[in-house]
Amino acid sequence: MNFSFTPEQEAIREAVSRVCADFDANYWLEKDRHGGFPLDFHQAIADAGWLGVCMPEEYGGAGLGIMEAAIVVQAISESGAGMSGVSAVHMNIFGLNPVVMYGTEEQKQRILPPLISGKEKACFAVTEPNTGLNTTQLKTFARREGDKYIVNGRKVWISTAQVTEKMLLLARTTPLEDCKKPTDGLSLFYTNLDHRFVDVKEIEKLGRKCVDSNELFIDNLPVPAEDLIGKEGEGFRNILHGMNPERALAAAAGIGLGRVALKRATQYAKERIVFDRPIGKNQGVQHPLAKCWMELEAANLMVMNAAWKYDQGLACGAEANAAKYLAGEAGFRACETAVLMHGGFGYAKEYHVERYFRESMLLRIAPISIQLIMSYIAEKVLGLPKSY
Repeated sequence: MNFSFTPEQEAIREAVSRVCADFDANYWLEKDRHGGFPLDFHQAIADAGWLGVCMPEEYGGAGLGIMEAAIVVQAISESGAGMSGVSAVHMNIFGLNPVVMYGTEEQKQRILPPLISGKEKACFAVTEPNTGLNTTQLKTFARREGDKYIVNGRKVWISTAQVTEKMLLLARTTPLEDCKKPTDGLSLFYTNLDHRFVDVKEIEKLGRKCVDSNELFIDNLPVPAEDLIGKEGEGFRNILHGMNPERALAAAAGIGLGRVALKRATQYAKERIVFDRPIGKNQGVQHPLAKCWMELEAANLMVMNAAWKYDQGLACGAEANAAKYLAGEAGFRACETAVLMHGGFGYAKEYHVERYFRESMLLRIAPISIQLIMSYIAEKVLGLPKSY
């Protein structure tokens, strides 16, 4: 059993880090202050070929696995870009896996190359205001009319919808009461985010200011029938395939965020002199930092285990969920500890750790809550009765 990266994987990590080096902490500080999507960063990642890291080679991708995608995401986060950098490219890196898996050849040729090259951006329009993670209860409805569907409904917490041209949209095509199972009757579309029919309202939030989050009001949006991905009524099954790798990638980002916060806290502890000695000489400072390192490295083993299992075609639901939980918690504690190690300066934006702390909250909430993860492990791993 070898826990080391291969030389090729190490090369990926180093190459991504070199791209990110052109976007330093001050770049992200300004983005956090003033907002504005990091288009130059997004294009730099695209130009270097990393948006297509796990997309098929015949469409312009690298044809690699979720393990390599996790390495890319982690390197971006650990560079100091944090969740602002990761969220700017995350959808492009893996979000269109349902198109790869279930799209027609014509759809793949039409959809994937512009996404991989950075010419187009996409958002993931699934969550709704009154359903949350209970996806089978979605109310957005797509009614078939000849060679198109007419879509009406609302979506919420849709990242990058202010700047994307496309959206991967999940909507009901059969009323819930007419379905044998709640998971039936949902269909997946990849279509234009047409602002004539979709009103996009930005949500002000705690962190990640430069990557917008939005509520979408969809009013009679026409969607060509050729934009249906897979079979009508099977959209829920199609998106399920991507949930485990999505959680592994989110977890990888959490590890990177915790590591950059820990790095800054450690450096500050070496340099900050109080009572004629560096504060890092005190065990009260050393021990919390050491604990953070151990928690991050332990969580990272679960992240890479989940990614490896997915790439091998093995069941990885327990590992992916556990990775997301462990990495989210370890990343949060590392960021919190970094703020506390800086004392009053940890509250100041110029030291960057307060931004990391705010962004770390996201990984305790999305893409799945810590409570649902624990319910999943209790039911699927421990065999306890379903609690919801």
